[in-house]
Amino acid sequence: MIASLRGIVLDKGADAIVIEAGGVGYAVSLTAAAMRSLPPVGAEARLFIYTHALQDSPWQLYGFADGDERQVFETLLSVQGVGPRVAVALLSGLSVPELVRAITTADLARLTQVRGIGRKIAERLSVELRDKIGVVAMAGGSLAPLPAASGLPAGRLGEVHLALVALGYKPAEFEAVLPTLDKELATADLVKRALAALRRK
Repeated sequence: MIASLRGIVLDKGADAIVIEAGGVGYAVSLTAAAMRSLPPVGAEARLFIYTHALQDSPWQLYGFADGDERQVFETLLSVQGVGPRVAVALLSGLSVPELVRAITTADLARLTQVRGIGRKIAERLSVELRDKIGVVAMAGGSLAPLPAASGLPAGRLGEVHLALVALGYKPAEFEAVLPTLDKELATADLVKRALAALRRK
């Protein structure tokens, strides 16, 4: 299985490239973020790769700007009916924070704005990933929590505060939830519980 490629960009299309590594040209489908990160044709690039292998079919390679985006992509694939093309469409149509926010808040209207995403898929994403996707993105650094500021709660609750802001929540929406959380839990578990509490409000 190919996990990464570093080589010369030989050709660029709308959503795919050919990258030459070790004398072999690899066709790679890219997310919008990965495409934006590429250097010009003829320059060297490095991509994180997801190898999609099907029986009796050629391997298909999907490229990402970083390992965090690939991890979110793999999480999307865990949902029934979401294949690589749908996952690429989601990551190309929405930034990672926007996608996480839409899934965790069951914003079906936002999800179905992405080309190729119907209501059934949007519902499955929200049901199956709402407690998972935010934790995966935060753990990988994809949500890029904001710098610490004065007035934040101490310790892990401060980390939860930053994570929720990075997800698009306003402090007024969650400030009453933070004191109800068990400070002894890991940050990822605290974020899960905070999101669950916010959905019940």
